Amino acid sequence: MKITKWISGALTAVTMVAAATAARAEGGTLVMLVQPEPPSLASYLSTSGPIGLMAPKIYEGLLDYDKDLQAVPSLAKSYKVSADGKTVTFNLQKGVKWHDGEPFTSADVQFTVMEVLSKIHPRGPNSFREVESIDTPDEHTAIFNLKNPAPYMLRALSGYESPMAPKHLLEGEDYRSAPLGNKPVGTGPFKFVEWKKGQYIRLDKNEDYWKEGLPKLDRIVGRFIPDASTRTAAMENGEVHYGAYGAIPNIDAVRLREMDSIGVTTDGYGMINPMALIEFDTTEPPFDDPKVRKAVSMALDRQFLIDNIWFGYGQPATSALSSNFGATGLHDAEAANYPSGPNVDEAKKLLKEAGAEDISITLDLIPYGEDWRRAGEYMKQALGDIGIKADLRYEDVPTWLKRIYADYDFDMNVNYFYQLPDPVLGVHRHYGTDQIRQGTHFVNSSRYSNPDLDALLVKGAQEPDAEKRAAIYSDVQKILGDDKPVANLFEMNFLTVYDSSLKDHDTSALGAYGSFSEAYFDK
Repeated sequence: MKITKWISGALTAVTMVAAATAARAEGGTLVMLVQPEPPSLASYLSTSGPIGLMAPKIYEGLLDYDKDLQAVPSLAKSYKVSADGKTVTFNLQKGVKWHDGEPFTSADVQFTVMEVLSKIHPRGPNSFREVESIDTPDEHTAIFNLKNPAPYMLRALSGYESPMAPKHLLEGEDYRSAPLGNKPVGTGPFKFVEWKKGQYIRLDKNEDYWKEGLPKLDRIVGRFIPDASTRTAAMENGEVHYGAYGAIPNIDAVRLREMDSIGVTTDGYGMINPMALIEFDTTEPPFDDPKVRKAVSMALDRQFLIDNIWFGYGQPATSALSSNFGATGLHDAEAANYPSGPNVDEAKKLLKEAGAEDISITLDLIPYGEDWRRAGEYMKQALGDIGIKADLRYEDVPTWLKRIYADYDFDMNVNYFYQLPDPVLGVHRHYGTDQIRQGTHFVNSSRYSNPDLDALLVKGAQEPDAEKRAAIYSDVQKILGDDKPVANLFEMNFLTVYDSSLKDHDTSALGAYGSFSEAYFDK
């Protein structure tokens, strides 16, 4: 199958360079799938998945995390937490430069956290909610002053989650439309070179990178290939070397994993706890009624979705919180009021009680690939079985993001959220009244507001005692199980498909969202 006929001569040349240089342990071009094309590269503004694939190669955070989820140095070479937990002092690396040659300093940290992440990032207002101020006594020291202890904050400082941005290029700009969004300047191992719309993003090796001897690759090219079968063929033929987050559909990944030249893994997703779900517009009929939302949740066969669309990779959702939070005692499946399987009769009964029989709605689908289209087709059928006529809508990423998070122009939206290592970081943003932030992506688009829940979320963020905290989140799950502003579907297990000669691409807990500074080809 000839799949390069539509690619520009420039990208074909890049692919040829990849083939010619991949035999060297150092150097070479890594061609990775980025699906779909990102709306921008402003990772300080949006946590859209495609942005996460490219931006952390450009931008860095104060810390990184190993596969055991332990913090390791990045732009901060060390940190110290005071005895009362209210002061965190970061000692920054020396000699770090932005890609334009300007020095990285504590002023960039102060500006990024206080003026950017705390205000416009989807998760930043929760991650840094306790930060009152940041002192910068010198260029290489940043002292975070907190109202209350916030140990979860130390889990939110990666280059993907909290990228440090250049103050000298962003200050005074409209953060949402600044040129930096499409022409990023970071401190990371790769520099932005060009963005050929509809085709690829090219990043080249940062020759002045502050980590000696890194990166090992000469170049990373993120290719956009809309058709799923063409993406699979490109991987099979060696034209691309890496695909994560469903870029290669599971139906193809389970076949490709039998090839010696291709590896398939579920590693590299330990920090994110992804959850597939449905968001409802809780402000308008019919989904302003919890009974209708419960009926939808009850009608869907979660195990069917896992087995037939994601080929066994996933676990049915049992709560508003991932079962992975069970390790810290926060997951309470018994309290959550989630169905163990579909119950059409009970769903119909709830719709009848709500006076919402024979209704028509639009079902929006996250535009991240064929698996979601197939899931939408199944949901349309399942909803039809309980008397809800659903019209499917699948749009490009910018249009979808604007519709859901800026215009609130939807009935039901199929999506997935990262719950991250702590509920404060990944769950609160979906339900808190203060997270109804029009225009900000991946927050409370349902516009659900419950004062009792809001109070519990504040307590959960501040409670240091593990048993008391578990009790708080048990109550959180009870409320969300009853109200169902969001219906969780299943805990996702993403697959990464890669050329087996590609090594050390998963050295951190961030996986595909890592820097790839250590990645190399071994042929």
